[in-house]
Amino acid sequence: MKILILDQNHPILIDKLKAYHFKIEQDYTSSKAEIENKIAEYDGLIIRSRFTIDKVFIEQAENLKFIGRVGAGMENIDTAHAESKNILLFNAPEGNRDAVGEHCLGMLLSIMNNFRVADAEVRNGIWQREENRGEEIMGKTVALIGYGNMGKAFAKKLQGFDANVICYDIKDGVGDENCRQTTMDEVYQTADILSLHIPQTPMTLGLVNEDYLAQFQKPIYLVNTARGKSVVTTALVKALQSGKVKAAGLDVLEYEKTSFEQLHLETLPKALDYLLQSNRVLLTPHIAGWTHESKIKLAEVIANKIIQYFG
Repeated sequence: MKILILDQNHPILIDKLKAYHFKIEQDYTSSKAEIENKIAEYDGLIIRSRFTIDKVFIEQAENLKFIGRVGAGMENIDTAHAESKNILLFNAPEGNRDAVGEHCLGMLLSIMNNFRVADAEVRNGIWQREENRGEEIMGKTVALIGYGNMGKAFAKKLQGFDANVICYDIKDGVGDENCRQTTMDEVYQTADILSLHIPQTPMTLGLVNEDYLAQFQKPIYLVNTARGKSVVTTALVKALQSGKVKAAGLDVLEYEKTSFEQLHLETLPKALDYLLQSNRVLLTPHIAGWTHESKIKLAEVIANKIIQYFG
């Protein structure tokens, strides 16, 4: 089989596929239109997030048997049209779930204990202990929205903190020994901490809006390492201003480009400017699943899935 790889990944991906005699070609620079002009030559395509694999692209891929995404989300692929063309779809949430779980935990500990503010103050000769008194995870109710690979990894990392970990998911029967599945009513009533672990779909776009946040009965800490467009930034700002959200850890932002490589901005929105200036917001550039270890594991997972099916 002839496979085209569009994004740079760990070399183990190519090495494993070549060991099973797949023919590999790499193209990290051509435009989408240029790729469309030659995609009919290939049996397989491996991408990360370089551009959208839409209906027009898929129509040109006359011989494509599979698309592999070296990552978890599939929103950059028209999955319905691909499946209608009998194109198999592989992704690799198993590869970076532990990295995401650790990043969530790190963000949560940071925003609950004022690490960012305290560090900056000490570096400027300010020694304030009472003002930086934190809160413990122990005894808190941690609500996970979405309980797939990422949610399960975070729940596992929370073991040992003696927290009450609950989850809401549109699928039934996903709870396990680390997390009890429940209703959104219970989430609204009891949550102290809210962490998002949902894919980007029409159902999750703008999910966390003003009405959603207004239903929480207690002030919450919010962590989002999933997709930026699930949180309406203006609603989050209002919740931070009112105290409904105590602090937020955001690895993803509403304003990201679909490639996740940079923000899509012509002018700086007021809501984003507020986040940038706030001492109660911790920001990272979509790196929750972006460790040295996950780079290897993501490549291995995709290679193994292709080999298992076609090798």
